[in-house]
Amino acid sequence: MDSNSVELEFDECCSIVERRFSYHSENVKNNLTHRLNRIAGQIRGIQGLIEKNTYCDDIITQISASQAALNSVAKILLEGHLKDCVIERVQEGDYEVLDELIITIQKLMKK
Repeated sequence: MDSNSVELEFDECCSIVERRFSYHSENVKNNLTHRLNRIAGQIRGIQGLIEKNTYCDDIITQISASQAALNSVAKILLEGHLKDCVIERVQEGDYEVLDELIITIQKLMKK
């Protein structure tokens, strides 16, 4: 599968929906999975802190750490997206990917 494969399928209204796929090496997948598992543990820890009536500032600190960890995952994905998917699509003459990229970066910057 290319780093930027496309699959066409039909939605409930019989219109064509385009689904894109990316290729990530096993090393990258394992890294991201490990990070996401740690983040899931952090979230469960935050839930436990709330259940134990932990001091609000301590909970907020843990939330901040979880957000930073998620941002780290997003940076890894964004780097791969730029180096593989975006470059490949631009080389194919698909400049629409640049508008898509701008929207994606705007979404990340809102946070």
